[in-house]
Formats: sequence, structure tokens, C-alpha cells
Amino acid sequence: MADVARLAEVSVPTVSRVLSGTVRVSPDKRARVEAAIAEIGFHRSGAARALASGTSEVIAVVTGKTSTYGYAEAIRGVEEEARAAGYSVMITVAESGSEADARQAVAMALNQSIAGVVVLKFDAAGVAVLKHIPPGLPVEALAGARQRGVVQAVLEEARAGEELTNYLLELGHRTVHHVRVPASRREDGRTTGWRRALRNAGAPIPPMWEATWDPHTGRPIGRELAHCPDVTAVFCGNDEIAMGVIRGLEDEGARVPEDVSVVGFDDHPLAELWSPPLTTVNQDFARLGRRGFTLLMSQIEGTATTKYSSERAEVIIRASAAPPAGGRGSARRGRSGGRSGGAER
Repeated sequence: MADVARLAEVSVPTVSRVLSGTVRVSPDKRARVEAAIAEIGFHRSGAARALASGTSEVIAVVTGKTSTYGYAEAIRGVEEEARAAGYSVMITVAESGSEADARQAVAMALNQSIAGVVVLKFDAAGVAVLKHIPPGLPVEALAGARQRGVVQAVLEEARAGEELTNYLLELGHRTVHHVRVPASRREDGRTTGWRRALRNAGAPIPPMWEATWDPHTGRPIGRELAHCPDVTAVFCGNDEIAMGVIRGLEDEGARVPEDVSVVGFDDHPLAELWSPPLTTVNQDFARLGRRGFTLLMSQIEGTATTKYSSERAEVIIRASAAPPAGGRGSARRGRSGGRSGGAER
């Protein structure tokens, strides 16, 4: 700061006022200070400022994953909103949903002076992490379903899952099979919505198929589904798994949507470009991250008036779903009931 002051021919307190923005500085002095900062490449030390002021300008994001589409977009939303507010973001990953991994992830975040924590509660790791955040530290969760007692921004997955399943039923499918992704608890919103729609329609609730977050796990499931004559519609837990399922169906000669309708969830950027383009649910994960950061900031600043922010997801109709073809079971040889997942619970 002294170097900047000498170059700009102003006092060190004037440089401090320009940097903090808390006191008015004449346009001429501000321009000289900003030119000097740019010339010498000066950067404020967040750690030093936190020590001096007793406050922090760092937000911790604790997550189970960073590369999966929804996770990455939510983190991007948090980071962009934080940066606009003058905060930096550090990311810590909980390797699993175990208590040990959750404790370690929280400990790593707390090793730095942080103003608050955003937890991505999309999986078991996020649920476990929330239990270990110390009292008094501002914390906010990003989730697909509401949890009592937690400040959170939510995407209404259950309602969207119900609407998507109803859409397939309205096309004339007798029931809808479900390939789910790993749940954050016993059952996530998109699965709850699928089950609710079938129950309300009086349709059979078939056993679920289990996939991991790896899109490749959808392909062998698709191959098995191709040999199940009673399967005419499949609701996948996300778009990447749906892409894998479609590839598996096509491996065995099944056509989408002529033989089997397949829908996804999340509206991945590739969903519209896939062949056929995926019917799915649009979830704005980046906006979820921004909403979550706003809730966290209201806690940090002591202005919180609500602990909950919800947004309804939108069903996107594309070409991967159609009315069922007549006599699918007789059109191809197959076995009925082959399944690689757990039973309906």
C-alpha cells in the first residue's frame, strides 16, 4: 500500500479508502490510485485483512463432487455471486458419506478463516457434512428437497418428477420404469415424484433399477431393458444416465422412442443435441447456487428474514418420448422382468 501511495502521490490512508470503498475519495485521487495499483500489480491480502478486522472474505463450499453437471453448475453460481459481492470461494470435497470423510472435509474448510459455508446436499456426503458444521457458523445448503431446520435453497424435484411421469402416462404408457441415481437419503425427490404419480394414477409401480453417477452404468441397464417386453417408458435419474440407457437399448436393436420412450432429468447442455433430443426437466443449478449464496449472505450480515428459497423446475418436451407402439412384446424376443436394481421399497 505504501508503494501504491508513493506512485500515486497520495497518503496510505487514501489508498486504504479507495480499496475499502467505505469513504468518499475525489475522482482524481481514485483514478491515480487505481492506475498505480494496475501498474505495480498490487493485491490485497485477504488473510491479513481478516486478521486485522476480525472478519473474513472467504466462503467455503463443501461438496461430494465437483465435475458432475449439476454440482459444477451450482458451484459456478455460488462462485459468481460471491465474486460479485467481493468474496472468494474455497472448495472442499467429502470423498464419501462416511462420518470420517465428512469430519475431515469440514476440518479442512475450518483450517482457514471463513465467513460461512455452502453445502451441496445432493448426496449422502452432503447430508453427512451438515451434521458436522459447528454451531454459530453461517451455513446454507443447496438441495433437491427441503429439510427442516436447515437454511437452504431448493429445486422442487418431487413435483417435477411427478409431472414428468404424468407426461409419459398421458402419452398412453401403462406404467413408467425408473432408473435412479444415488440418493442423498432413503429416497430423493425425483424418485418420490415418480412413485407418487404412478400411485395417484393407479398404475403399477415396478421395481427400480440402480445406476451410479457414472453414465456408463446406464448402458448395461439399457441392454437389459431392451429384452423386457413390458417396458415402454423409462424415467432416468439424470440426463447422462438416460444417454447411457439409450445407447444400451440401441445396442440390442431397440429404437427410441418408437419402441421405448426414455426421459432424463436436469437438462444437461448435451440433452438437446443427443439423438434423439432428450425430454427432461430443466433445473437451473447456477441460479440455485446464486440463491443459496444470497441466503448465506443474509445470515452473515444479520439481515435474514427467511431460511428457505424454492424454485419450480420445468419439464422440457423433446423427441425421446412418444406414445407406446402396439404389440411391443411380440415385435422382439425378450425376457420379462430381467433387472439389475433393488426392489421397490
